Amino acid sequence: MDPIIEIGDLSFFYPDGKQALDSINLTVMPGERVSLVGANGAGKSTLLHHLNGILTGRGRVRIGSLEPTKGNLGRIRAMVGVVFQNPDDQLFSPTVFEDVAYGPIYQGCDKGTVQGRVEQALAAVHMRDYANRISYHLSGGEKKRIAIATVLSMQPEILVFDEPTAGLDPRARRELIELLAELPQTMLIATHDFNLVELLTPRTVLLYRGRVVADGATATILGDERLLTVHGMR
Repeated sequence: MDPIIEIGDLSFFYPDGKQALDSINLTVMPGERVSLVGANGAGKSTLLHHLNGILTGRGRVRIGSLEPTKGNLGRIRAMVGVVFQNPDDQLFSPTVFEDVAYGPIYQGCDKGTVQGRVEQALAAVHMRDYANRISYHLSGGEKKRIAIATVLSMQPEILVFDEPTAGLDPRARRELIELLAELPQTMLIATHDFNLVELLTPRTVLLYRGRVVADGATATILGDERLLTVHGMR
């Protein structure tokens, strides 16, 4: 089986000269669930933004059989669904239906296909009855679910999450983790939520100052107090 995500010697500098990624190597197989952990500034979000061409550094990035060249970006962005930390960054239409329908409409789907994809996506996040609701009036947990639905409606193979449980109360946090456990896609999750990491992702990658310093079984990495302390996670 070929990797669905393959990153080789990836480095990235911001315009001010700060190095955010330093020779990152990472391979993810289809169906894997992987957490990216690390202190603030470790490079987690920067790495995620390379997966669909939002950022471009030096090195190799391959999604399936595709490299993020200009001609491939449309296909890659259909394959890689990115859910941002703040759902308000993804919800901008008057109703939930319109938010979830935006992606399929952008892809050129006909009206019947759009309707079907919206219904499937809302069902997947247990929000089937929310199609006519106003996104702005939803709770934080509900907005997170709708943001995920906006990505699912494009039928991605890979789901990428940036701090998915940030800002949620304990009940909404637990329900979101349970929801993510139901989804079949390959997942790459940047998070500080060790409970999510333990429950959802068998594999964890620890970043520190733009480098991968550990990559292995979640239980092993989270159980290594010295490793976590040295790299700013305790």
